[in-house]
Amino acid sequence: MLTAPDLLLTRSDMSDPRLYCPEKLINGARLQLGRDESHYLISVMRRREGEKVRLFNAEDGEWSAVVTAADRKQATLDVAGQLRPPAKVPDLDLLFAPVKKNRTDFIVEKATELGVRAIRPVITHRTIAGKVRTDRLRALAKEAAEQTERLDLPEIADAVQLDTCLSDWPSGRPLIFCDEAGDAPLMPDALAGLADGGVSILIGPEGGFSPEERERIRALPSSVPVSLGPRILRADTAAVAALTLFQALRGDWAARAQAREN
Repeated sequence: MLTAPDLLLTRSDMSDPRLYCPEKLINGARLQLGRDESHYLISVMRRREGEKVRLFNAEDGEWSAVVTAADRKQATLDVAGQLRPPAKVPDLDLLFAPVKKNRTDFIVEKATELGVRAIRPVITHRTIAGKVRTDRLRALAKEAAEQTERLDLPEIADAVQLDTCLSDWPSGRPLIFCDEAGDAPLMPDALAGLADGGVSILIGPEGGFSPEERERIRALPSSVPVSLGPRILRADTAAVAALTLFQALRGDWAARAQAREN
């Protein structure tokens, strides 16, 4: 299990807006924001010269910065000091069959908030969504990360066929298969038997996997079929339920609770 450090922020710091910044964050650096980020910071968040902003990325952690030019087309920030060191989320991937647009957006947003490392769309026999716009999903994930205090962005992979995904599956990596058939063990019981390490969670489409797909997934040596309970859940609900259970029992929620007990 991977733990995130306790927040090193004051209440005042936490009221400052957060922006993802791919550029190197070091003391004294001067950064010029792009048009979209500048508009958001100056026109939407109404930051003015001399006011603070938080910047973050996976390599450098989170830093405080000061607005030195409040231009809504190209704002300038001076990096002032580190607030939190870099911290990794658990090695947890979500594989899901794209659904209707708003529900796919919801899945990506909530997976980001729940600390998923990578989000991987897979196309199944019953997938009804059209083209998967990964550029849009990356933008949604960025916004969610800025709102949720995580220090990195999840990887958003291009959509692949389920058959291709299973053929290329890395040996030994558990694939937690949320199986709606009802004959799998409950997810908490299944997780108890897993060794520590990276895992992936697979959520099916509306209408579920086809019988052939279920058979192939279950035949994968590292497949771990699980049940999410007695009711059939919508795909977006199932994704949130499965990720919440994992984080509470085996992820960084559990690790944080153990650290506090010790």
